[in-house]
Amino acid sequence: MGMLAILISLLLLMFLAYRGISVLLLAPLMAALAVLLSGDGAFLLPIYTDTFMRALGNYVIQFFPLFLLGALFGQLMADSGAAQSISNGIVKRLGTHHVVLTVVMACAVLTYGGVSLFVVAFAIYPISRELFRQANVPKRLIPASIALGSFTFTMTALPGTPAIQNAIPIPYFGTNSFAAPGLGIIAGLIMLGLGTFYLQSRVKKAAANGEGYGAHTEREADANSDTATAPSMPLAIALIPLVMVIGLNALFTYGVFPAMDLSFISEAFENVTPSRQTGLWAILISLLSASAWLIITRWRHWQDLKATINQGCFGSLLPIFNTASEVGYGAVIASLAGFAIIRDAVLNVSPSNPLISEALAMSVLAGITGSSSGGLSIALQTLGSEYLVMAQQAGISPELMHRVATLAAGGMDTLPHSGAVITLLAICGLTHRQSYGNVAMVTIVLPIAALISVITLGTLFGSF
Repeated sequence: MGMLAILISLLLLMFLAYRGISVLLLAPLMAALAVLLSGDGAFLLPIYTDTFMRALGNYVIQFFPLFLLGALFGQLMADSGAAQSISNGIVKRLGTHHVVLTVVMACAVLTYGGVSLFVVAFAIYPISRELFRQANVPKRLIPASIALGSFTFTMTALPGTPAIQNAIPIPYFGTNSFAAPGLGIIAGLIMLGLGTFYLQSRVKKAAANGEGYGAHTEREADANSDTATAPSMPLAIALIPLVMVIGLNALFTYGVFPAMDLSFISEAFENVTPSRQTGLWAILISLLSASAWLIITRWRHWQDLKATINQGCFGSLLPIFNTASEVGYGAVIASLAGFAIIRDAVLNVSPSNPLISEALAMSVLAGITGSSSGGLSIALQTLGSEYLVMAQQAGISPELMHRVATLAAGGMDTLPHSGAVITLLAICGLTHRQSYGNVAMVTIVLPIAALISVITLGTLFGSF
């Protein structure tokens, strides 16, 4: 009955999230349902106040600075005109003959530089719409093009990416955001290469069938107000903040922190292990520095700096509390007796190769929650210590475990109930029926292929 209670709770969570109900309400309600069906109703209130809220609070304590600075930096990039200048620069250089690649690369540059994928989607859609219309390429391919550049290789694969998904494993494995850089680059090239090839084949097939841009009314006449009124900026200047995020992250990860004796921190804060935190600290420093650069260098050009800062800060609240609520839900599920059966089954999938077990756990939980960061957090909070021990026993480096975890979380996270998918389709004014098939191909099928390749290479040659 315990496993059935968990299954019913998860299915209802997926269905109701797909129907648009906020996970802020769904997560505690579905957790409560699982507790009641498991026969632990007498402990319902203490489970909520202690287990659910404690897990939620711990997640906010650990990752809120990253969500806050990431959202702030993205808003500063959008309102300063930097995001629009970078997009226009890429369009000018690649032109309208390769519209899919143009959109993918514009999204990739922005997201790899630290701009929120939702900010990128809003900024790139108006440009994508005009490019696809001019080239007479079906509009239904725009969401997949944006998703390939924003939701895949720059989020989980490329070394040094400041995406939250790449930061979550750091405290569990004692790694940094550049973990297994060679394997990450290989996975990124697989997703980018095969994804672009697939979408381009769809473009050619549509042309052969005589299908053009199509007749659309949703989100056609409205240009994004933020990008329309943003001041202009030279491309070279617009790229500086993105270079700062990646460059400073690398500098502090491989240069500054390793050269410092941080033992005094452990003496002053007994619960802090610097070696497990420096990777996260490096990302925070890089985002804060790049944000300060934008504010100072564009001081005379801001239309309403206070509004930009406030909007960026407020924009971090819903994403982190959505994810933290999912983490709280996962903590409750993990406390139930039925979860022990599921945990043991996952851990024993491949005892000799914990990479396979880890990939399965991350994929399943990311798919259930419809969130890569949520699934990754739940899996590592409940199974992270076991995977680290299994990796040490099997002689597998924590860096390889880190990269496999992030790649796995970025595969099944875009099932139809995913909040990111629903938001992207709404931005583009399209439906699941029109565009989801292509989105699923580039954000589920191809990332899983890249994941399998990394597990194979990592098993044969180790981390590199």
